[in-house]
Amino acid sequence: MMSMTGYGRASISRDGRTLTAELRSVNHRFLDISIRLPRTLGFLEDETRRHISARLTRGHLDVTLSYQNLRSDARSVEVDEALAGQYKAAICRLNDRLGLSPATSLEQVASFPEVLVVTQADEDEEALKVLLSEVLSEAIDKLVMMRQSEGARMKAALLTILDEVEQKSVLIDERYPETVKEYSKRLSDRIGELVQGGVDPVRLAQEVALMADKAAVDEETVRLRSHIEHARALCTEQKPIGRSLDFLVQEMNREVNTISSKSQDIPITEACLSCKSAIEKLREQLQNIE
Repeated sequence: MMSMTGYGRASISRDGRTLTAELRSVNHRFLDISIRLPRTLGFLEDETRRHISARLTRGHLDVTLSYQNLRSDARSVEVDEALAGQYKAAICRLNDRLGLSPATSLEQVASFPEVLVVTQADEDEEALKVLLSEVLSEAIDKLVMMRQSEGARMKAALLTILDEVEQKSVLIDERYPETVKEYSKRLSDRIGELVQGGVDPVRLAQEVALMADKAAVDEETVRLRSHIEHARALCTEQKPIGRSLDFLVQEMNREVNTISSKSQDIPITEACLSCKSAIEKLREQLQNIE
């Protein structure tokens, strides 16, 4: 089981190139990837999405790639000789007009805008793709490790809550026969007060049987415990289980609502309320499970 919250960072340097990947993830219904990278690395965006999608299935990820190229051939300086000549000619004309002596130096001309132009060399895309694969693998490993650590804590919490719901379902099963007995006694006492000559036991048995059938909750508690066992089994799976658990929690809630609507017994109603509270805790936990 993995949480959807985590952080991973990795940096690899090779042949004068340094690529750093930083990943932050939070919960999201689907896999949503937001990538920030230098303009010169735009060609790596699709590769980045592919690597992440192969390892993760849910969560919002903020991915930041930073890059340094310190190779001697990473940059080159070009001279715009025509522009430099125009600068020099303009200065000479200005000197003649103002009556000044020429004092133009090489440093002055070189400092004028766009005379010297620094250009970035074309990147070796294949080399950077290899570097990207390695740095993302390491960063994702760290992210997954953090998500697994958080997932282990969440798993323990989920199993505790599932135990609580199961205990309440057992209590409901044990309480149900008592509700039938109590209803029979109340109905007999009430009829005895209203009818002279006592209670017809056959008719009383029929009414109690009708009530017992309408209020029976054994099917619902059996399905509820089946959902609980399925959820426990999912917690041992080595794959994303968040969506499956979410479906089971909805089914658990449905069974508890049915039990609550059938019963007018206070202890069973209280047990149902406890189940609903526990199921709501499950639902909150599931928001962050991959």
